[in-house]
Amino acid sequence: MRVTPAAELHHRHVRMQKYMAEEGLDAAICVQNADLFYFTGTVQSGCFYLPACGPAIYMVRRDIGRARSESLLQEIIPFNSFKDIPRILAEYSYPQPTRIGMELDVVPVNFFERYRDLFPAAVFKDVTPLIRRVRMIKSSYELQIMQEAAGQVDRVFRRAIEVIREGITDLELASELEFTARRLGHLGFTRMRLFNGEMLFGHAFSGSDSALPAYTDTPFGGAGPAPSFGQGAGFKIIGRNEPIVVDFAGSLDGYLVDQTRVLAIGGLPDRLRRGYDDMCTVQERMKALAPERPTWGALYEECWSLALSLGYADQFMGAKGSQVSFIGHGIGVELDEYPFIARGQDRMVLEPGMAFAFEPKLVFTGEGAVGIENSFYLDGDGALRQLTLSPEELIIL
Repeated sequence: MRVTPAAELHHRHVRMQKYMAEEGLDAAICVQNADLFYFTGTVQSGCFYLPACGPAIYMVRRDIGRARSESLLQEIIPFNSFKDIPRILAEYSYPQPTRIGMELDVVPVNFFERYRDLFPAAVFKDVTPLIRRVRMIKSSYELQIMQEAAGQVDRVFRRAIEVIREGITDLELASELEFTARRLGHLGFTRMRLFNGEMLFGHAFSGSDSALPAYTDTPFGGAGPAPSFGQGAGFKIIGRNEPIVVDFAGSLDGYLVDQTRVLAIGGLPDRLRRGYDDMCTVQERMKALAPERPTWGALYEECWSLALSLGYADQFMGAKGSQVSFIGHGIGVELDEYPFIARGQDRMVLEPGMAFAFEPKLVFTGEGAVGIENSFYLDGDGALRQLTLSPEELIIL
């Protein structure tokens, strides 16, 4: 079992407290699993309390034994009721906070109201932008785990090459890949912060199903197994001369990388093959620009303009009418972290330590989808490094 080092947790707390001081917050309260994991090293149900100054307290409802065995925080204590929190703060000589940050983008309203009842004189602010800023800069410890996750997803892709054949369904392919991933330590689902951002291992689909839009905020959708989960692999039978898309998230010890590769049995029509090559060209443009540390939005505009100049106004990043306004997204504990390489993101620049997936993709309605996705990070010198490592050429079986 990999346990997050105490020094790693402390470093995160200190960085968070710096941003809290800039915003005038007395305390931050985190209750969402991804944030609990990031700040404590475990996801036991409870309340992570970080004062503006002083050590954090992790108040755990269930299960205190596991929390203490999985987290190296010093202050991990049991509590039974929300009403215990003011008393616990008093025991630590912490004043009652008057400006509190909570994850208002994800905390249910009824849950939030219970905290507001505890501190009726306090003003509550959304602390998620600060959490995102802390989490967007990866440590060497985090990048090491993500490199291992990249090895995992590479083995999944190599398994795809072994099992793809005419006559199996997309769902059969996805099941084989998911089985492989689970044996390699994949969590079995992919954390996203977006409301209703449900995702399992990723997507594996072929031909016209890969070009079918869905409710997800993604360029590719897929039919899914049923309307109750209308995304990803469905029951379409894989045939010859059509794209087979393996868009998969590597997941290891709480950290994610993202990779997409395209395969085909026999070959692909010329415009899909050319489209794949052109998306690789867009990726190369990003690689050239990223070390210059542009704003996220400027990088998006440069790559979007290149795709349009290549003739893909109606296919780039989704089917016409269902196109998304991003080409890349941060990766880490969740699949939709900072940075957002997206339209209008002009206030923040790429920085050393940022890790992101870049995914230029095309959707040809009724025919299929092609594209490439890799995960990258900027090292301490600002050089762009690639995490994912599977072969990038179109694989013809």
